[in-house]
Amino acid sequence: MKLSVVIVNHNTCELLRHALTALVDAGKSIDYEVFIFYNASSDGSVNMIENEFPQFHIIASQRDVGYARAYNEVINLAGGQYILLVNPDIKCSKKTLEHAIDFMDMHADSGGLGVRMITQQGKFLPESNRGLTQSWISFFKLTGLAKFFPKSRIGDRNRKDWVEEFQTSEVDFINGAFMLLRSAILNETGLFDERFITYGHDIDLSFRIRLAGYKNYYFPKTYVINFKGSDAPEFNWQYIKHFYGAMIIFAMKYMFKMSETKLQGEPQLPLA
Repeated sequence: MKLSVVIVNHNTCELLRHALTALVDAGKSIDYEVFIFYNASSDGSVNMIENEFPQFHIIASQRDVGYARAYNEVINLAGGQYILLVNPDIKCSKKTLEHAIDFMDMHADSGGLGVRMITQQGKFLPESNRGLTQSWISFFKLTGLAKFFPKSRIGDRNRKDWVEEFQTSEVDFINGAFMLLRSAILNETGLFDERFITYGHDIDLSFRIRLAGYKNYYFPKTYVINFKGSDAPEFNWQYIKHFYGAMIIFAMKYMFKMSETKLQGEPQLPLA
């Protein structure tokens, strides 16, 4: 099996339908499987999948276990050489999977890969090659951790060694909306840290891939459409707890160890 695609669904039935339809077109020349983790949804998506995509696997959970745990449960069942974690609001182009896998095949040092993301209107999303949203960028700046991640474009965007939208580059972090991983490397890094319930799991795993000596890549020779916002979280206590809690977990996990941490190809930097 070349590829295992994993989607965690939570009340995004219509978006999921479009995402799966696009995956069928994109996977025609690939030996692949698809798992949909049904994360305590009430949108009728199970019936939709059973009727329209009976070749795909459904894993149902009666309670919302979060992304990290859901991904881990499915990855343990997956048989692909590569694991693609993709959000249900992402629509692949016809050649997305083929081109991304070809790149990974040709770069044995690659642990993970993200691609160029655009909006429905064709606007480039800068988190494609940053790997981070603006809130996480602010977090890394405020904590002083930004200096350890020069490939994440956290600081001055005018630096000449940073690449732009259409240039392939090594990056610190891969955005979890579309995250292609080499299965064998997960045996070295371990799976997702389940303390990151909803946010930060992709950032943590990306960092551990680099710690293991492999590279994360931004690959813009193909693209996906991100319909982001359709499943936007409400600003409530649960959101605050999981979103900002993820930042606290990351800081506690690494901040006081960074002076002893060595990243391949980067100088060892002491904390100020």
